[in-house]
Amino acid sequence: MLKETNIKVITASGEKASFSLENLHNSLKNSGADEALINQIVDRVFDELYEGITTAEIYNRAFAILKSKESVFASRYKLKKAIYELGPTGFPFERFVGDILKYSGYTVTIGSIMQGVCVTHEIDVLAEKNGELNLIECKFHGQEGRNCNVKIPLYIQSRFLDVKGHWKTKKESHKPLKMGWVVTNTRFTEDAISYGKCVGLYLLSWDYPKGDGLKDRIDRLGLYPITVSTLLSNREKQFLLSRDLVLCRQLMEDKFLLDHLGVSVARKKKILKEVQLLCGKC
Repeated sequence: MLKETNIKVITASGEKASFSLENLHNSLKNSGADEALINQIVDRVFDELYEGITTAEIYNRAFAILKSKESVFASRYKLKKAIYELGPTGFPFERFVGDILKYSGYTVTIGSIMQGVCVTHEIDVLAEKNGELNLIECKFHGQEGRNCNVKIPLYIQSRFLDVKGHWKTKKESHKPLKMGWVVTNTRFTEDAISYGKCVGLYLLSWDYPKGDGLKDRIDRLGLYPITVSTLLSNREKQFLLSRDLVLCRQLMEDKFLLDHLGVSVARKKKILKEVQLLCGKC
């Protein structure tokens, strides 16, 4: 049974919130750690709690223990932070979203230019499935605490309607434009979600829709970004991202890139072992 605490913590957005040991327990469980290790970490964090501690400090303490025990647990645990590390530009995030959709049965094109009634638009991700097209805009934030307010879906919906208006005039267009999407690595405000539901705009964030958000899809498909690795340096990760290698499972296919980085045979073996465990390949 988890202990109770009334400690207030400071979130990434600077707000005060009640700390939940249950949430910490569940996030550690999702990493793949066993109950004994989870309880050890929860007890350690509980003993070191104080009023006003930041969620970042709590994360760092739990992460350090996980990393000392098993790197693959730490990699899964740092998933949210790893997505922030896809920056500073949003392009790797667009490719990451495209890859998630590709493994979900969509045919994907990144960076399409489409004509609207009024102006042309660059579409981050064009995804086709079952003969229907979806226009997807990716809103990447490099820092926690920056959520998408209602202005974002308002803007994306207007772009979608402009493109759709012109699409209907094209005689060769036999594939219907189904809907517009907004995908973010943070969260949507309540107004943004309400607007999306009202106009039929599909919203996908870290934890929305419930049970089918980005985190759920990544865990379910084993599509972890290369930035989750605890064995690769930041320089090595940026090198791989610059080669359009965004997913851990892609590294299993393009192992030669580690040779270009001058990774030793022994270290290469450890990195690939970590990747295999993350992708559920062994």
